[in-house]
Amino acid sequence: MNDYLTLCKEAKALISGVDHLTADLANLSALIFGSLDRINWAGFYLLTGDRLILGPFQGKPACIEIRVGHGVCGSAVKSNAPLLVHDVHRFPGHIACDPESRSEIVIPVKKDGVPVAVLDIDSPEVGRFDDHDLEGLEKLVQVIEEELYHLF
Repeated sequence: MNDYLTLCKEAKALISGVDHLTADLANLSALIFGSLDRINWAGFYLLTGDRLILGPFQGKPACIEIRVGHGVCGSAVKSNAPLLVHDVHRFPGHIACDPESRSEIVIPVKKDGVPVAVLDIDSPEVGRFDDHDLEGLEKLVQVIEEELYHLF
């Protein structure tokens, strides 16, 4: 968990007191992408109505819109719960933005308990993410929710 504790501290220092949502999410995407090994995409989708719209990210170009309830990201929003997918090709309704991605972890970012965005991280390795990653990334999302609450 130490690696995620450091990531959370770095994230908080990076965005604390910075009132620019796009810039904050862009810096967080870069921080995550540079900090985690064996990933090929890290970024955010922002909820607008019944669609997730691509936000700041690091990696190859991605899907611009994802409907709530579709794919891993849309399913995480619909269930209002994190999703850890060991093999995205076995996930019903998976949206293949990058065919090289094989596993994915998505954590809703909430305001007052309601999703406003998701943190999405992909890996080219099947089974890249585990409960340790889930716990650490949930703590990172808590930092985001606390520091950027007023911007969502």
